[in-house]
Amino acid sequence: MSTNNQIALTGATGFIGTTLLNQLTQAGWQVRALYRPKKGRVPPTLTNVQWIAGDIHDQNTLKTLLAGTYAVIHCAGVVRGASREDFDHVNEEGARRVAAAAALANTSRFLHISSLAARMPDLSHYAGSKWRGEAAVKNAANNMRWTILRPPAVYGPGDRELLPLFKSMAKGFAPLPANANGRFSMIYVDDLAAAMVQWLISDAGDGKTFELDDGRVGGYDWDAVLAIGGKVLRHNAGKIRRVPIPITLLKAIAHANFGVSQVLKYAPMLTPGKVREITHSDWVCDNNPITQVIGWQPAFSFEQGLASIFDNNLKA
Repeated sequence: MSTNNQIALTGATGFIGTTLLNQLTQAGWQVRALYRPKKGRVPPTLTNVQWIAGDIHDQNTLKTLLAGTYAVIHCAGVVRGASREDFDHVNEEGARRVAAAAALANTSRFLHISSLAARMPDLSHYAGSKWRGEAAVKNAANNMRWTILRPPAVYGPGDRELLPLFKSMAKGFAPLPANANGRFSMIYVDDLAAAMVQWLISDAGDGKTFELDDGRVGGYDWDAVLAIGGKVLRHNAGKIRRVPIPITLLKAIAHANFGVSQVLKYAPMLTPGKVREITHSDWVCDNNPITQVIGWQPAFSFEQGLASIFDNNLKA
């Protein structure tokens, strides 16, 4: 571990950032955590955490956040939006600003949390923004040592994106795209956070982009997910019934949601681009490169992770 144990963290109040913040402080790091101030919002008082109020687009905020830090972990990002600009403003331009400010502050290392979607940037505005964000970090880094992580679907306590599906599975049914026969990887949020901490400790991985998952070779298909879900959430009381949603209907709903979001001015999750993402045939990762370089290995299988979510979220 570096003798300088000051870490800057963006996205500290998000789903991934909250878990990472806990693991960083437990590992002995001093963290400056950025949060966006909102009316009445007061971040929790945590040992070894200094909260910095502000925005990643504000140069003075970034100067305060980054001064004297050993490394930056950039977790901030957006997953909902209607237009390319909605995503690029944070996922590309925000990443560029943070990386440029870190380089100017002479921060030694930069870890950028991207997404497996960046593998296929033409699928959606979100995927493209994550790919452009990676390029922005590389271009702004100068002599700073950067690493990029591309996690697949991340789940765990506090997740709001997959929780509705898991709740349905607990009730015995799962609404899924019809003929969705692709394969995909997943990762439990604690494992992703542990990989980031191990990146810090290992002092390795410079100039590399890693994909990482829960270690299941070849990933999952929906049959495997439903079988595991039946065992964990239904306690073998019965199989989970797959409710197929025709792709044409899913696309129609996505287009309608997109149109309504334009009128009501909200950031939609289900868009035509998101449909292309979730029906893509191959979102499988390979842990071998990151394990060989930094020594990290996942600790949670999907069965273990799902059980943890059930204990924390689904009993109510």
